Amino acid sequence: MAPNFLVTHSGGFHADEVLSSVILTRLFPDARLVRSRTPEWITPGVDRIVYDVGGAYDATAGIFDHHQRGAPRRDDDQPFSSFGLIWKHFGRDYLTALLVPSGFVETVHTAFDAGFVLPIDLVDNGALSPDSAGLLAGLTLPSLLETLKPVFDDADLEATDRAFHAAVAIARNFVEAKIAGLHAKLRAETLVLQAIASAGESRVLELPMGMPFRSAIVKAGADHLLFVVHPREADWCLTGIRRAEEGFELRADLPMGWAGLSGRDLEMATGIEGASFCHNGRFIAAAKTREAALALARLAVNDAEQGAG
Repeated sequence: MAPNFLVTHSGGFHADEVLSSVILTRLFPDARLVRSRTPEWITPGVDRIVYDVGGAYDATAGIFDHHQRGAPRRDDDQPFSSFGLIWKHFGRDYLTALLVPSGFVETVHTAFDAGFVLPIDLVDNGALSPDSAGLLAGLTLPSLLETLKPVFDDADLEATDRAFHAAVAIARNFVEAKIAGLHAKLRAETLVLQAIASAGESRVLELPMGMPFRSAIVKAGADHLLFVVHPREADWCLTGIRRAEEGFELRADLPMGWAGLSGRDLEMATGIEGASFCHNGRFIAAAKTREAALALARLAVNDAEQGAG
């Protein structure tokens, strides 16, 4: 039975109950969201889901707090926040509500938990500090959501509730965009694996459009691939393949002599009509036609192989 009420605590807010609210309000749009610390609201009941408050974790009773002694922990002993608990119990239904196909739900659920939910859990429990992001600390999602709180001397009694609902609306965009990206990555993987099979032993992978490709290349064990070519809106793109998920080192850079050139200068340097641009960092180039892009790719492969020799 769908709850009539979604209950979390009043007062200042953090990312975990904001993000929990994103999940629950999507699944139960007719439920009233209540922010309170009064016993009559934070006590479990058949008509409500209580989260980040109440001092208990009992999914059967519909209460999901993590502040009490003996609070729940993950299988690897890392702590849950309310977001992690809500995601654990409601995340798969949420993905289904977002029309993620059933065959992808478990993979997306796991990936989102590891890359998005767990960091929120750790920050909320003091096991990870946004300060670890250095200069980007103030731009992490938990930090940004907290900037939406009213200033200390705002005397409006409803200001915090308004800020909370604004934070939920903003956070919803990040959650749904992240999930859409994870789903898209799985769709792209199918296309990239097909293209890898068609490419055979070629050092160049041609794709039908721009899409995430590195994870599929790694999954396929296609270590021979050096460059990817695909169409864009008005031209064609030639790009390198990163060696690792982190960092920017490529399997092969574009030729040094192309760096920073465009238009006629690049055509003269490459001898290829339609070559239009090469980034100074030598990780991406562009051409006006497919034929020109593939010709650039062949030159780049030859340059890389000679350099390796």
